[in-house]
Amino acid sequence: MSVTELVSHYGYIAVAVGCLLEGETVLLTAGFAAHRGMLDLPAVLAVAFVASALGDQIFFQLGRHQGPRLKARFPALARNAPRVDGLLARHHTLLILGIRFMVGLRVAGPILMGSAGIAPLRFTMLNLTGAALWATAIGSAGYAFGAVIQTFLRDLRHLEEGILVALLIVTPIVLHLFHRWRGKRQRGD
Repeated sequence: MSVTELVSHYGYIAVAVGCLLEGETVLLTAGFAAHRGMLDLPAVLAVAFVASALGDQIFFQLGRHQGPRLKARFPALARNAPRVDGLLARHHTLLILGIRFMVGLRVAGPILMGSAGIAPLRFTMLNLTGAALWATAIGSAGYAFGAVIQTFLRDLRHLEEGILVALLIVTPIVLHLFHRWRGKRQRGD
């Protein structure tokens, strides 16, 4: 089975599973696949919205009910707690809306917000808005990437599979390098 066939058959499932967690790589790739006609963009955005919102709700509830235990078990989560608490104190609404855009805090952020005592209804309303913004922005960016590439390369059929694989490999590497660079910059290295 080719990469194109895999995307056509399992693309929406991959978007759902990927967007429950981090999701940028899968959603960018799905946006590109939608541009190429393998998936339907409105369906990709809808699946990403639902999975993203659901994932953050689950992590928020975990934080509400198991926050101290999770911080004790996962030292990285405990290390992020002061940062998230500080951001919550200064930019409560913006942080909840934009946490999914912050590389490295997509899972930790909602857990820490839940353990910080954010009102569940407030979190849910802002989470739904943030999920809609995120799904639209990232999915549309993948779609736009396809449009830009097609402007330069009229016949993408023979490059489609390579571009799909490259998106799946290069995007997480770039995000990882950005996250490391940002961490070093914050530490003053």
